[in-house]
Amino acid sequence: MTLLVPWYAVKREMISRTLWNIEGKMQTSAEALRRELATIRTGHATPALIDHIKVDYAGVPTPLNQIAGISAPEARLIVIQPWDRGSIKSIEKAILKSDLALNPASNGSVIRLNIPPLTEERRQELTRVVRKKVEERRIVIRSLRREVVDDLKRLEKNKDISQDEHKRALDQLQKLTDSFIANAEQIGRDKEAELMEV
Repeated sequence: MTLLVPWYAVKREMISRTLWNIEGKMQTSAEALRRELATIRTGHATPALIDHIKVDYAGVPTPLNQIAGISAPEARLIVIQPWDRGSIKSIEKAILKSDLALNPASNGSVIRLNIPPLTEERRQELTRVVRKKVEERRIVIRSLRREVVDDLKRLEKNKDISQDEHKRALDQLQKLTDSFIANAEQIGRDKEAELMEV
C-alpha cells in the first residue's frame, strides 16, 4: 500500500526546506565574520590572531596552527612551539610578512611574540576595518535573502504555493534576515569594544 502525502504538506516541506537552507547559509556567514574579526589584532594576545598565517613548510603553504602549538600564557604574549624546529625560520618569516606588525623573538625552540598596545590612530583604523567587514556580511545576508525571495516568487507564479503561503514565507524570511543582520552588528560592536579597551 502506498501512502499519499497531501499536497499542502509537500508545499510546507518545500518552504521549510528553503528557509532551513538559507538559515544554514546565513549562520555560515556569521561564523565567517567571527573568524575574520578574530584575525584583527587587538591589544590582547590570542592564538586566533596568528593561527591562520600561512607558513612555507616543505614548499607547501600551511596554516601555522597545523605545524606548531600556539598559546597565550600572558595578556600580551603569544608563544609558538613548532613541532619541527627546522620550521622556525619559515614561521618567523611568515609572521614578519603578515600585516600584524609583530616581531618574533626565537630562542631556537620557541618563538615569542610580544603584543604591543595599540595606538589610538591604529584603533580607529581597525574600527573602520571591522565596520567594513560587518557591512560586507550584511550585503551577503541580504543577497541570500534576495535569492530566496526570487525562488518564492517563482513558486507562487508557478502556482506551487498560494499567495498566503508566499506572504508567510516572506515574513519568516524577513525575521531570519533581521536576526542574522542584528547578530553580525553585535559581533562587530563586540570587536569594536575589544579594540577600544586600553
